[in-house]
Amino acid sequence: MASDLYKVIKEMEELSDDHIKYMSYQIAKGLHYMHSANVIHRDLKPSNILTTEECDIKLCDFGLSRTVEDPDDILTEYVVTRYYRAPEIMLSSNSYSTAVDL
Repeated sequence: MASDLYKVIKEMEELSDDHIKYMSYQIAKGLHYMHSANVIHRDLKPSNILTTEECDIKLCDFGLSRTVEDPDDILTEYVVTRYYRAPEIMLSSNSYSTAVDL
């Protein structure tokens, strides 16, 4: 992959509404696929979203991901880069769902 979303945002490249819609759709589709398999990424951020010049998207860095089969599973709250943490995790919840990726 040529770049990641962090570099695209940092370089302030002009993206049309169509580009943004297309990339957002692909991210949502990738998350839907992961979540349907009961996998939580837990570290989704712009630098973990790879992209090409054609705006093709791939999610990467599954080092903190985990499968969740039982909603009562105890999960650690020390995940996700600090600035991208969901409120459920910041409030020291050890029981969260795939919603933390959104």
